[in-house]
Formats: sequence, structure tokens, C-alpha cells
Amino acid sequence: MDQSAEAEDLVFERMDGIGRITFNRPQARNAFTFAMYERLAAICEEANRDHSLKVLVLRGAGDKAFASGTDINQFREFKTPQDAINYENRIDRVLTTLEQCRVPTIAAINGFCTGGGAGIAAACDLRIGTRSAKIGFPIARTLGNCLSMSNVSRLTALIGSARVKDLIFTARLVDAAEAASVGLLGEVVEDLSALDRRADEVARLLASHAPLTLTATKQAVARLQRQLTRDEGGRPHSDVLHEPGFSRRARCFPQQARAAVARSIGQADAKRSIAIHLPPFGPACRPQGHRSHPRHGRADLHLDARRYGRRRHQDREMAER
Repeated sequence: MDQSAEAEDLVFERMDGIGRITFNRPQARNAFTFAMYERLAAICEEANRDHSLKVLVLRGAGDKAFASGTDINQFREFKTPQDAINYENRIDRVLTTLEQCRVPTIAAINGFCTGGGAGIAAACDLRIGTRSAKIGFPIARTLGNCLSMSNVSRLTALIGSARVKDLIFTARLVDAAEAASVGLLGEVVEDLSALDRRADEVARLLASHAPLTLTATKQAVARLQRQLTRDEGGRPHSDVLHEPGFSRRARCFPQQARAAVARSIGQADAKRSIAIHLPPFGPACRPQGHRSHPRHGRADLHLDARRYGRRRHQDREMAER
């Protein structure tokens, strides 16, 4: 991606000591590209050097989402388990840079704030949301990846271990009222226009306060809540990253898979097993024995699902023995 496209996808403006970062892909619910992650980290590093910047406000363009995580197309080039680990390292580095930014950071959340977008919001110092905000980490029913140790540690410090497990295990999105009650939001406003006004008010307030007080407080809290790194945590999820087929599933994940599986599969266990792992209809990812629908040319999803479900059932029986 060229630099002009990067600048269009993530817009940075500054005025009166306030930096405003806008995730500008409303057509994709502001899903992040890798270049956008790097641009976000670069802005935080710039704020560390430029003491004329007093505060950063992060928001999503449009009225549908703050950010909906990483754009699924970014995973299509994954070919090895190391690609997945490199992705984890990238997200860790970017979110740590955001969290450790010298200036206060405010996430202005409207609409969907999920996956990597929720991780970005959690790494900010303050979070203000509208009543339409929906926040969560639905990875258990989407790509099937997992949060890094740093992200789990950060989220646990914010809302507690029981709620972290609840959010990830159930893959549900919490509404604004619940998000405020558990600490994911510090304040709830009525709508998008009220959000813009309130975020601006808080930003101006923080910009008027003693910067050393704010920075020292951020550093003190960070030391008390130091996150475990991937290595310190013993990399409990390394088996997932190295599981045969993980990178293939990430590379081949189709947007229509969950809907297609829900239509095709009657058994709940099979539906859960393959809802996020089904290869798309493109020829590059078709499994052996693939059959096409005579009219639509699409894969016989029901047949593939039954085979996959039987295979998972057999693996589970072998493990129990």
C-alpha cells in the first residue's frame, strides 16, 4: 500500500495541542490493514517526541463502527505458523506503543468496536461511547485465533479475569450499558454528535492540565499493571498457532462462510466446528473431493461439513482414550 493510501485510511489531524486520529474505512466498518496499525504506532511515537501534542483522540469514520478489527484480507497471505506469530507480535508492539504513549489517549466509540478495534480501545486511557456501542472479542466464532498474553493481561487488568473469559468464551458483544458497568466504557452519551462534542470537551480539559502529572500517572499505573509477555506467559496458545491447517484457514476464510454453514448444516456440533474454518468457493482453496452445485457452481458444503464433523469427532474420541 502506498503512503497516500495509508494517509487516507488513517487520517491524522492536529489543532491546539490535540491530535485527532480517524480510522477512515467506513465501507469496511473501519477494519484495520497492517499499514494502518503501523501508522497508528508511528503517530504515538511522534506524540512522544513532539511536546506540543497534549492529547490524542481516536475515532472511527462514519456511523457504523469505531473499528471492527483486522481486515480479513490481511490474513490471506499467511502460509506458515510463523506468519501467525509475526501477526501477534505486530499487534502486541502497536498496542503497547499506544498504551505507553506519553500523552493521554481517548477512544470515542460509536457502533461496533470488536477484535483488534476493541484491543485498541482497551489500550487507550479513557473510553467514551454512544448508546449504540457494541464491544467485544468474537474471535471464537470468527477467525478462531486467540489474544496474545499481553492482550489478555491488559484486558484482565481492565475488567477482571472472569469477564475476560465470559466475553471470549461466549463471543458476545456487550452493549453500552453493560460496557460501562464492567469498565470497558467510562462514560456513555446519547449519539454520535454528542460523542464528538464530549470527546472534544474532555480532550481540551486534559490538554489544559499539567502534562507531567498526566504522564507520571500513566507510567505509575502501567508499572502496577505490567502485562505478561508472550514468553513470560509460557505461550499457552502456541499449539493453536502451530495447529496444522491454522494458516490455511486464516488464508481461506470467506466472508460468507458462517451464513453458508448455518444454512447447510443441521447438527449443532458440526456447525460450531466448521463455522469459521470452511474453505471458500474459490478454486485455490477447494478441498479434494469437492463437488459443485449444478446451478451455482458452489461447493457441496453439506458434504464437506459432514466429513469435517466426522474427522473432528474421531479426533476427540482418540484424545479421550
